Amino acid sequence: METFAFLVLGLAAGVLSGLVGIGGGILVIPALVFFFGFTQHQAQGTTLAMMIPPIGILAAWAYYQQGHVDLRVALLLCAGFFIGGFFGARLAVTLSGPVIEKVFGAVLLVVALRMIFAR
Repeated sequence: METFAFLVLGLAAGVLSGLVGIGGGILVIPALVFFFGFTQHQAQGTTLAMMIPPIGILAAWAYYQQGHVDLRVALLLCAGFFIGGFFGARLAVTLSGPVIEKVFGAVLLVVALRMIFAR
């Protein structure tokens, strides 16, 4: 049953990712923490591991076919994410569970407020 639940969570994250460009951090991390009992560190690490294979390639292809992908920017973002992810993870594992949960929540809140009150 848990295997099926993880597959459904992955499917929902994939649909959201393809639809609005979100999924891992917004959906998978909270679901792993609240519904599956993962610690914040475990949820973040598992979600990062989920991104190792080219999971977004089919969604990206659909956008590319419509002319909505800037490959130069995507490659630059990828390079920055590759390096930044390492340093962010190194910092995250030094923080306590409650602290990293509060940091995660604050980031989500700031993003939500910016999106809600954008012009």
